[in-house]
This record gives sequence, C-alpha cells and structure tokens, in this order.
Amino acid sequence: MQEEANASTDDQWAQTESAAAVDEGDNDPIETVNRFIFAFNDAADTLIFRPVAEGYRFIVPSPIRDSVRNFIRNSYSPVILANDLLQGDIEKAENTFARFLVNTIAGAGGLADVAGQTGLEYHAEDFGQTLGTWGVPEGPYLVLPILGPSNVRDGVGLIGDALLDPLTYVAKTEVLIARKVTDGVDKRSRNIETLDELERDSVDFYARVRSLYHQKRVNEINDGDVEPTLAPGLTDIFPEDDDQVSLVE
Repeated sequence: MQEEANASTDDQWAQTESAAAVDEGDNDPIETVNRFIFAFNDAADTLIFRPVAEGYRFIVPSPIRDSVRNFIRNSYSPVILANDLLQGDIEKAENTFARFLVNTIAGAGGLADVAGQTGLEYHAEDFGQTLGTWGVPEGPYLVLPILGPSNVRDGVGLIGDALLDPLTYVAKTEVLIARKVTDGVDKRSRNIETLDELERDSVDFYARVRSLYHQKRVNEINDGDVEPTLAPGLTDIFPEDDDQVSLVE
C-alpha cells in the first residue's frame, strides 16, 4: 500500500510539473539556450558556490552570518526606498526609511537589525517589481549566467536597481562585486538543504524552478495577495531566508 501511495504521489508531481511546463512553455521561446545556461549554473553551483557556502556556514558562527545579512540588507535600503516611492506605496517607504535610520544609527551601520526588534519588519522591493506594478509584462523567461532565473522585465530591472543605488556612483566596482558575491554566498548557505530537497523532488528541475520563479514574482508584485501553489519561490537563485524550509505549503 505504501509503495502504491508513493507511486501515486510521484504521478501527481509529474502531472503537476508537466502542466506547469505546458502553461509556461509559451513564455520560454529560447528554452534550449536557457536549459544550457541552467546546466552551466548548476555545474558552477556544484563545483564552486555550494562548497563555498558550506565552508562559510561551517566556519562563520550564526550570529556573525546574521550580522552580514543585516548589513547587506541595510546597504540596499536606498534602492528599496526608491522602489517603494516609485510604486506609490508611502507606508512601505516610511517603513524602509525608518528601518534604515534606526539600523544605521543604533545598529552599528546595519550590523544589528534593531528596527526589526521594534516591529519595523524588513521587506524587499526591486525595479522589476516596480515595472510589474506599472503593468509592464514580464516578457520571455530568461536564465542568466550565475544570476539564475529571470525574465526580460526583471533583467531590465537589474539595470534600474543599479541606477537607483547610491553606491553605484561612490563605491569601487570591487566593493559592489564583493557585496553581491557575499549576499549570494550567504543566501546559498541558508538554503542548502532546501534546494537539495527541491531538486530531489523534481521530475524536471529546470521546469520546476521556472514555475516557482514565475509564481514568486507574481506574488511579490501583488504584495503577497497571490500565494504560490507549489512551493515558496526563489530570490535570484535562492530563497531569501532560511525560514523558507517547507517546499509544499
């Protein structure tokens, strides 16, 4: 009976992922190229990023890793604030500004999330989401080298965020790259088991990630009013937090 149940579950996953692939197939006109880049990213993750993330998690204590994440999040606050304003969300803009002010002054430049302890919760916004709120369609699905799942709208959004970031104009290129790499390693270190389970449970890992990314972006653009139907989505390549440990809600 247990084997039959497992077989039935596997069939359901296969049917679900097959349906997702069909539903989103028209939005992936360069699937062959995307799959090639996806395979390259997966190999790079296996050979480089995952080992680095595992070493980072093993060597660096959890409180310090949290401080690293807090600092990086605080450094992106001007970008989040700009997108809050561009979306016309004054309440979120006030929250972002207050968080930045409190954490920069009382949190040692953002190393401690003092604002979060006072009820000012963190949220992320980017220019891709802003374009989405303006009604700009997502366009064809894309897989970017190293950066992972995206689409035309979100790809343009990356450029917009860079232009909105004050550090783009005052910091050296090496500093910007170091921030991006550190952010990626930190996120990867928080989701090693989550992504392992995601890949293990996927009939077609590429199609699953494509579906999850689409769901995640729709959910973010609608401020959480549209819940993912399969699992929590991914932020860039990885989930935003290690709190997202459940793959199926």
